[in-house]
Amino acid sequence: MATISSRDFNQDVGKAKRLARQGPVFITDRGRPSHVLISFEAYRQISGQTESIIDLLAMPPAETGELESPLSTPAWDRTADLGA
Repeated sequence: MATISSRDFNQDVGKAKRLARQGPVFITDRGRPSHVLISFEAYRQISGQTESIIDLLAMPPAETGELESPLSTPAWDRTADLGA
């Protein structure tokens, strides 16, 4: 685990990202841990997410019940309200 100050993080984000590939990076604010930077793969493992967003977008649409077509419902008859 690496530790980096907020100031160093702001000045060299690339360094923090490289460190995060190897393990969590604790980001400190005034010497106290305030955030943790982890790689996306580590996040997926922690959260239990097995599919990537690309996998989810490629999935076929879920089966749904039939929707009622607006043409299948009787149209509103304006003359019925006028007493005609």
